[in-house]
Amino acid sequence: MICKPFILLGLGSALALSPAAQAQQKAPAKPAMATTKSTGGTRLVEKVTRKGSELVIPYEKYVLPNGLTLLVAEDHSDPLVHVDVTYHVGSARETIGKSGFAHFFEHMMFQGSDHVKSGEHPKIISAAGGSMNGSTNRDRTNYFETLPSNQVETALWLEADRMGFLLDAVTQQKFEIQRATVKNERGQSVDNRPYGLADELKDRALYPYAHPYSWSVIGSLEDLDRSNVDDLKNFFLRWYGPNNATLTVGGDVKPAEVVKLVEKYFGSIKRGPAVADMKVAEPKLASDRYVSYQDNIRFPMLQLVFPTVPQYHPDEVALDALADIIGRGKTSLLYKNLIKNQKAVQASASHPTSELGGEFTISTFNVPGQQLDSTEAVIRKTFVELEKRGITDDDVQRFKASREASMINRLASVSGKASQLAEFQAFTGNPNRLPEEMRKLQALTKADVQRVYNQYIKGKHAVIVSVVPKAGTPVAAAHPNKFEVSKAGFKAPADEYKGLTYVKAKDNFDRTQRPKSGANPVVKVPAYWQEELPNGLKVIGARNSEIPSVTLLLSMGGGHRLEQQNPAKVGVAALTASMLNESSQKYTGEEFTAALNKLGSTIQVSLGNDNTTVYVQSLTKNLDKTMALLQERLLHPRFDEADFARLKKQTLEGIAAQNTQPVTVANKTYARLLYGANDIMSVPTSGTAASVQSITLDDVKQFYQQNYAPNVSYLVVVGDVEQKDVMPKLAFLKSWEKKSVALPTVNPAVQPDKTRIYFVNKDGAAQSEIRVGYLALPYDATGEYYRAYLANYMLGGDFNSHINLNLREQKGYSYGAYSYFGGTRYVGPFTAQAGVRADATAPAVKEFMTEIQNYPNGVTDEEVAFLKTAVGQSDALKYETGQQKANFLGRIVEYNLPRDFVQQQQTILQNIKKEDIQATAQKYLPANSMYIVVVGDRAKAFPGLGELGYEVVEMDADGNRVAAPAPAAAATPAAPAAAAADAAELGDKKMKRKAKDEDGKKMKIKHKEGSDAK
Repeated sequence: MICKPFILLGLGSALALSPAAQAQQKAPAKPAMATTKSTGGTRLVEKVTRKGSELVIPYEKYVLPNGLTLLVAEDHSDPLVHVDVTYHVGSARETIGKSGFAHFFEHMMFQGSDHVKSGEHPKIISAAGGSMNGSTNRDRTNYFETLPSNQVETALWLEADRMGFLLDAVTQQKFEIQRATVKNERGQSVDNRPYGLADELKDRALYPYAHPYSWSVIGSLEDLDRSNVDDLKNFFLRWYGPNNATLTVGGDVKPAEVVKLVEKYFGSIKRGPAVADMKVAEPKLASDRYVSYQDNIRFPMLQLVFPTVPQYHPDEVALDALADIIGRGKTSLLYKNLIKNQKAVQASASHPTSELGGEFTISTFNVPGQQLDSTEAVIRKTFVELEKRGITDDDVQRFKASREASMINRLASVSGKASQLAEFQAFTGNPNRLPEEMRKLQALTKADVQRVYNQYIKGKHAVIVSVVPKAGTPVAAAHPNKFEVSKAGFKAPADEYKGLTYVKAKDNFDRTQRPKSGANPVVKVPAYWQEELPNGLKVIGARNSEIPSVTLLLSMGGGHRLEQQNPAKVGVAALTASMLNESSQKYTGEEFTAALNKLGSTIQVSLGNDNTTVYVQSLTKNLDKTMALLQERLLHPRFDEADFARLKKQTLEGIAAQNTQPVTVANKTYARLLYGANDIMSVPTSGTAASVQSITLDDVKQFYQQNYAPNVSYLVVVGDVEQKDVMPKLAFLKSWEKKSVALPTVNPAVQPDKTRIYFVNKDGAAQSEIRVGYLALPYDATGEYYRAYLANYMLGGDFNSHINLNLREQKGYSYGAYSYFGGTRYVGPFTAQAGVRADATAPAVKEFMTEIQNYPNGVTDEEVAFLKTAVGQSDALKYETGQQKANFLGRIVEYNLPRDFVQQQQTILQNIKKEDIQATAQKYLPANSMYIVVVGDRAKAFPGLGELGYEVVEMDADGNRVAAPAPAAAATPAAPAAAAADAAELGDKKMKRKAKDEDGKKMKIKHKEGSDAK
């Protein structure tokens, strides 16, 4: 379940179902005005409304004569609209030897159509202040935009044009560029990522030859090379008709108006070939299938995968619960049997499901030297242990509560609601399936969980994947490879692409005319309240009653920078934060997790460069109990010796693993150069092997006692609770002792005397990582930093920026390239970065520097106008969810911003001139004094760097020079030899393209959901 793009957070209800809702579960909702037709022949199928306190997503469902299904979810809580077009086609509709077409076509759908020029679609959305993207998984492809509500007609015009008028705009040149982009994406998310090939190996072993799940969504390089433009066009003609699509429009709209617009833009598009549901043979394993490969990793990986049931199967929820019990968090059996005793650094169970099947998956990442066959034996013994202990009522209660809270929080945004409706319709034909899913969750019993264990796991065969390190302590696969793909029984499928013709729609209006937008919606900064406790803790809050949930953010100043006082102990701040996530005086770590799970709540302590943050999420009804747990976690940590020993060992293992990854090596090297040897910021928050080895539990206790204090902290409260009701619940914070904490002062930045290239060899790297920049500015909301943010927007802060269009869209060097200013209270860097194709390393560096050098003179009046609309209209997307509001209010407190700072920013933006941007760019983009870091395979990446006109300094992954030293005049400080970056080896499997907004915090430039994103 957890890998579903739209049910990623789970299913459940925080509200008691009304009798009407219970009746609705027993029988489908009766269509309201089912025979009503609009003038365009569109049929209203049903209308679902909320009755009482039931948890439903109100909507109206229509079907156009051409088969297009339209869902309209009216929601005036924010001046936003979300438009989603979901096509019921993913990689499962491909055939053996022609993989990757669905994902490839996702890219091609952004390359223009008859009435929308190449690159214009993302530019129009950005100019409107919106966000957009597309994603592909095994079973569907979707395209989506979130915009201010006055832009709904523009979004529909764009989506209709690529549905009905795409193919003539697909040229060989666009095809080749996007093929290169997809290859770069594969290099970044698969080939250049630790464990990146494990899923492909698993899929080939689990599913029969030519089964549509036996290849990856992104496809193989060989298949991509074999594909041509005609293949791609036929794929579109076969699967992208309106009768195979669901159009969902949610937000600040009126259904009748949406129907008229959809009829206008989509109504004339011809129906495509009929699409039948797929029927394939289920995978059947006569014995365990062992497969393995070597990778550039430190932690050996073992994965057991049992075939189960498809999504929405009656047994799916029980299998999800079983996965939680076996391998989710500190209450799980795998945590007890593998992590707590330090045999593994990570162990988990999950149950991802797709339209044609499910996979009960157990994954472990061993400590180095721990053999995989012994880990498999532990997992097998864990099954026996589960059989002996049985499933308990507490197990089921924790699962239900967590799933309940997750579903409610999923509905915090208009995109979450619309996406949920779209998936339900695409895969079940019933957008109102939420009550049924809630009923299944509420009806779940421990007997159900026991039954699915017996039916799908006990005594059943699995695919067992071993990933072993190429170097280091020798580790063998769990078992020699014991499976070969068999083609026996394979029959080539019928050709579904014969006789397809492209017939364009005929209209009675001019599609070349872009729709005019209505008046910009009024976007109000959230109304907020403020208090300060006697101990100096500042509290700020806002009411947000859209869902019955509360978000709290507690931020304590200092963070990693506090370690400047004692650099020999760097890493103590991170260990302290981690220790607070363990045992408290009242609870063990396992008991604390169990208590949180029973409430469906989250309390997580994490370290940043400038702050330590406590993130709290709770359903409103459980806020009192959650606050009691917060009091325990924050004010009464146990600091258990066993917890410390385990976390310290995990930290050391993570540090040792970091040099296996080009991304981490690039970030480490860049930080060393930026900050110099004497600044704590040159060392990652995790510390170095030497410093962490020296840290004791007493060091952690001392750091907590000296630096966790209310007078350097602020608390943000956003959610379904009033100030008068929440402040008494926070009374325990008044006892938090005020302390004298010496926050670090700002150190003057040491700038390079000239631009140099610092090259680090990483044998076998499929891509090169590039970082370009220098220490630039601290954050300020209405001064030089904000102006620098605006100046950078068209250089590298948007999908349509110079850097990204050059390296990705024009040259095909990269999956995504961007730049940003990253200041906080302290001076932060200007950074331009990308992962690029290895053989394009030197040309990519050249393009980066050319763009930076030429930008001050390359800004156009058109770009200034684009900047003003794109940034000026984006406020509607900034304050929608509780967490967004919390981040916004936190910024106000942290930087002591006036209530009207947003209006001040708008004034600066609307009055800015081309000359102002040019002057700012000239001042803050010193192309002749920047660090350039390149990490890549020497044989592929190094050639050509010396011909770019810059001195090239070769370094190793630990910051030591391996070539002749730079001239004596160089200002570059010596780098520490044993620094290590934040652990990323076990991080996100998919690349998410990020930049930073004007407050210096990370933001997604392009929203991403699903298996692969544009």
